[in-house]
Amino acid sequence: MARVLYIEDNQANRLLVLRVLTAEGHTVLEAENGLMGLQVAQRERLDLVLVDINMPEMDGYEVASRLRALSELERVPIVALTANVLRGDRERSLRAGCDGYIQKPLDVDLLPSQVEAFLRAAAP
Repeated sequence: MARVLYIEDNQANRLLVLRVLTAEGHTVLEAENGLMGLQVAQRERLDLVLVDINMPEMDGYEVASRLRALSELERVPIVALTANVLRGDRERSLRAGCDGYIQKPLDVDLLPSQVEAFLRAAAP
């Protein structure tokens, strides 16, 4: 199964994603802010990165841009998880280096299949 990094400042959201994805057999690594997420991404082998957009200090757009610049993550999907659903928000996520976008509030029944779709798309 996949090793997933979830970068999210809200502990309740991290716990929800952890529970849903570990129940599917994935390993979930957590980071509570962008800087921690970058550090984890540089030292761990990852199959997928989920990043919240609305975080203090370093928002998810900046995090995605910095992650995308790391050679070890060039083939790893980066997916924005966000409540930002206004016109242009999805496109802004993609320009920052994200491969996709999952809208919050998360649908726990749909999340596993969304994650699987991103993993399949990245498979060689």
